[in-house]
Amino acid sequence: MAKFDVLTIGNAIVDIIARCDDAFLTENAITKGAMNLIDAERAELLYSRMGPALEASGGSAGNTAAGVANFGGRTAYFGKVAEDQLGDIFIHDIRAQGVYFETRPEGTSPPTARSMIFVTPDGERSMNTYLGACVELGPEHVEAEVVAEAKVTYFEGYLWDPPRAKEAILECARIAHENGREMSMTLSDSFCVGRYRAEFLDLMRSGTVDIVFANRDEALSLYETDDFDLALTKIAADCKLAAVTMSEDGAMIVRGSERIHVPATTIHQLVDTTGAGDLFAAGFLYGYTQGRSLEDCGKLGCLAAGIVIQQIGPRPMSSLSDAAKAAGLI
Repeated sequence: MAKFDVLTIGNAIVDIIARCDDAFLTENAITKGAMNLIDAERAELLYSRMGPALEASGGSAGNTAAGVANFGGRTAYFGKVAEDQLGDIFIHDIRAQGVYFETRPEGTSPPTARSMIFVTPDGERSMNTYLGACVELGPEHVEAEVVAEAKVTYFEGYLWDPPRAKEAILECARIAHENGREMSMTLSDSFCVGRYRAEFLDLMRSGTVDIVFANRDEALSLYETDDFDLALTKIAADCKLAAVTMSEDGAMIVRGSERIHVPATTIHQLVDTTGAGDLFAAGFLYGYTQGRSLEDCGKLGCLAAGIVIQQIGPRPMSSLSDAAKAAGLI
């Protein structure tokens, strides 16, 4: 019997979240709606210009791990932090969520990663990320026994930015498949897809990755098309299973010739879209590892995404398990 339902691997980042208007983005040359990689100097500059901010442990895959745990799933996480204040915050927060996390912090330079997230009145988030210690993640941080004992190992496409992380991911894929487990990835954002399109397609077509998560823009970018139906057809041909989110239009789950549309969860107010895709993946993977139907997996994903976008920050402040029970999903 597997010890973990889901192992996630990602950039261990502390999110620093503040509200701003669109003029602030323009004045500071911030690309709206994207994850912009920045250096230490730019990180200090943007931090000095931020308004009142909320600090919270984040990182795409970390958010997904926390979400699965919130549903009641058994989760583990690989990610690199430094021996500093933000590293301590990240370690405390992810363990407090019930996630197994034993990647050892090493030294203070480079420091723990941080992402300055500016949320505009429309709820869109623009991320400015200094990767710091994340770039140190490599094959030596892979805990083989954890990979072997996880039903699904999930990683974020953002990990294709730090080069040694690729080696760690490929090692995890080897171990997972040798033990009859599955590999999953999220495409992360359309700019990330633009940087690594050929490599992402190879991961899918080679069978290195079994399950793919994307949003509509990422799927269109992956196949360099404006035809969403064509993108769905192609992604279904390139991987075993794909879940493509479409914001207020819900999600499409595709497996071979099978297509399942899942409507979005009705919300009262859009506050902050940070973590929406991460939490969709959490709900979906929780359902998937519990043997639920693909439709139910999609509903659990939409429920979690709908909850997190009604609050500030990427990790739900309420019980996803209770919400799922109230909705009759578990």
